[in-house]
Amino acid sequence: MKVLQLRFLLVPFLTSAMGAAQYLMQDAALMNYLDRRFLSLEKRLEKCNQDILEYVEEFRDFSKMVLSRLAGLNSHKAEVKSEVESLLTRIERAQRDIDYFGSVRDSNPCIGVHEDLVKQQLSEAAEEKKKLKLMLNASCDQMLTSIKSLKIVKKTGDKHGSWMKDPGKKHAKIYLLNGSANNVILEFANIMTFIESNHTLKARRVTLPFPWEGTGHIIYQGFLFYHRHGSLNEIIKFNIQRRNITDQMLLPGAGRIPVYQLSPSTKIDLAIDEQGLWAIHAEPETEGNIVITKINHITMAVEHTWDTSCNSKGAEAAFMICNTLYVVYNFPSGGTSRIQCVYDVLEAVNTHEIPVLHFPKRQGSHCTIHYNPKEKQLFAWGDGSQIIYKLHTRQK
Repeated sequence: MKVLQLRFLLVPFLTSAMGAAQYLMQDAALMNYLDRRFLSLEKRLEKCNQDILEYVEEFRDFSKMVLSRLAGLNSHKAEVKSEVESLLTRIERAQRDIDYFGSVRDSNPCIGVHEDLVKQQLSEAAEEKKKLKLMLNASCDQMLTSIKSLKIVKKTGDKHGSWMKDPGKKHAKIYLLNGSANNVILEFANIMTFIESNHTLKARRVTLPFPWEGTGHIIYQGFLFYHRHGSLNEIIKFNIQRRNITDQMLLPGAGRIPVYQLSPSTKIDLAIDEQGLWAIHAEPETEGNIVITKINHITMAVEHTWDTSCNSKGAEAAFMICNTLYVVYNFPSGGTSRIQCVYDVLEAVNTHEIPVLHFPKRQGSHCTIHYNPKEKQLFAWGDGSQIIYKLHTRQK
């Protein structure tokens, strides 16, 4: 009986002991697995550190090589620069010597000019002047003597702009071109429609394919002639009725500097007088003096160019009347506009004897002044105001 009791007690004990031994074996296997994983990670970290050290060393060697090469390039650049400067100095010295020998040769009294050559040059000059008179119709003999009166028609739009009639058409339409860079023309049936307060509702809008630059555009015989925005010296001929470009040209020498110092947005100023289309501009080669070019408005070809004695410094605008350029000057801060330089391309006027002509009853400046040969008036834009000036003229 006691033996049976002892057997019953040993069975649970042995079962418990065997379970504990099994758990110990599982824990040992887990620890062994973790140990191997940590060992593998440590080896990888060690290799990573070693690779980083190698990369750092390689980068340092590469940096030393690049810096050495750059130092060599800088040294070579300095040598080339020194050689170029030396060459430029030699060229300048040689040019001075050439200029000196040229001046000595020109001043040599032993070298004379053949009389036949002088006669030939005088004959060619007379022939050229004769051709210009035929081309420009010398019968246009009126010159400006005074600006009689002004009328401020309206005040609308930006500080800069241009407005005009078409002197080559019989209609009474008014055209408004607002701003110094835009592509929309406003066309009004007549001046009364333009004067009405809510004028934009009464206007026909004409959109250009390319915007204009400055305020020097002109409308003549149904075409708008304007300097294309963003171009150096491209003049576009645009048919207002058909709304398309019919021709274009490049004006030689123009577009590099403003034609008027006080109107810097205008590089090319186009004008109309009794002879047709003109371009007014300035060139650095003329030291800022104004240049005028006669353009055939049909073929868009240059017919002749004149270098004038009128300077663009202090100028705000200009216009043409009967082959004669009138340049308007002012002060940078604004004041009384005045005409104090006149240039007649046919030399029919002694410009040095013409007195200074002042614009009446108005303090301010103009960004545009265009002559209308049909109505013998000036259409001007001054500080956002649209102005008409009436003129007094006499025979040259």
